[in-house]
Amino acid sequence: MLAALSWIRHWRFTGAILLLSLFGVAMVYSAGVKNVPSPITQDIWMRQAAVLAGSVLVLVVASRIPRSWFELCAYALYLISVAVLGLTLVVGTGAGTAEGTTTYLAIGGFQFQPSEIAKVGTALALAKLLSGRRDGIATIRDLLFPAALVFLPLGLVALQPDLGTALAFVGIFFAAIFWAGAPWPLILFTASPALSLIISFNIWIWSSFVVFIAFGLYLYRRRIRIVESLGVVLANLAAGTIAQPLWNSLADYQRNRILVFLDPEIDPQGAGWQIVQSKVAVGSGGLLGKGFTEGTQKRLSFLPEQHTDFIFSVVGEELGFVGVALTLLLFCWLFFWMIRLAQAMERPFSGIFVFAILGAWLTHVVINVGMTVGVVPITGIPLPFISYGGSFLLMSWAAAAIVVALAREVRLT
Repeated sequence: MLAALSWIRHWRFTGAILLLSLFGVAMVYSAGVKNVPSPITQDIWMRQAAVLAGSVLVLVVASRIPRSWFELCAYALYLISVAVLGLTLVVGTGAGTAEGTTTYLAIGGFQFQPSEIAKVGTALALAKLLSGRRDGIATIRDLLFPAALVFLPLGLVALQPDLGTALAFVGIFFAAIFWAGAPWPLILFTASPALSLIISFNIWIWSSFVVFIAFGLYLYRRRIRIVESLGVVLANLAAGTIAQPLWNSLADYQRNRILVFLDPEIDPQGAGWQIVQSKVAVGSGGLLGKGFTEGTQKRLSFLPEQHTDFIFSVVGEELGFVGVALTLLLFCWLFFWMIRLAQAMERPFSGIFVFAILGAWLTHVVINVGMTVGVVPITGIPLPFISYGGSFLLMSWAAAAIVVALAREVRLT
């Protein structure tokens, strides 16, 4: 009986998720309380609450599925999720804040985001693949197949285009290989081309970074083949070379988001509007905030996408520093217990999956909170369990259900 109710045994984990979700329903309600006409209706919280009720049911039912089933079906679930994700490029539609993308599939009167299903499917497949390696991860060659497994759904999501969600797959990949035992130098070498792409705007900084990577490869030469070392260096050189053409290929709004991140004041009434208004909202909250539903930036519709991407700005404005701190502490509590669960798992598959999901959620939290206060460029990525969105909430709870199912025999004190 206790095994069937393992979601109660792991009440610290499930309790944190439930508290965050209930808090999210409250903040979505507040986001709909406005003084001016808006497409955001005041009853959106009821839809969020209905999805939450269904999500809790999913947790209770799915957490009773035998642990072995998830490992046996990992690749099949991955292939199905990728196939459904690929359909978005053919028959996908936009919705809400993603009106100009093809991120949703519509069936009857319902819409859902296949990318959310693909996150869970990718985490399962990656855990299956990495846990099956008897010799662990010792070389870059060992990471080629796992990287390809992640790059397929990541690329499909980027083509929608939904760059924010694509970053979550990056979080899944690096979290999974870290928990699977990849050495830190190997993780750095693997990530270095992406870093080169970012810092290549300054030739001196980029050149110094490439030299640093080459020197690190030399020091690590006994554990990495010369062909792989050469491949890392060439990948960094290629990243720096394509940076300018890639920049030119971006849409105007994408370039503007990066430029206003560096200096929001260059276009405060246009591309910089979101960052400026978000920072004003968060900063005006002070210590205790303006009070629940009383945020002026929100009520007057100055705050953009306040029920989804910028809901953390509503938290800052209405609940102040105390509300923000408590929210982040609750996320820290959730992530702490996920780490404890991953450490206690008997099978490597289970531990890698839990940490991969943690990587996805942590990516969402860092980028979402970071963009609301202006420390990372704006990209459409919701705050887990708090932002409005049925697909994201439901699949986050489904991932939590798998975590509980895998941790059925785990006992933590």
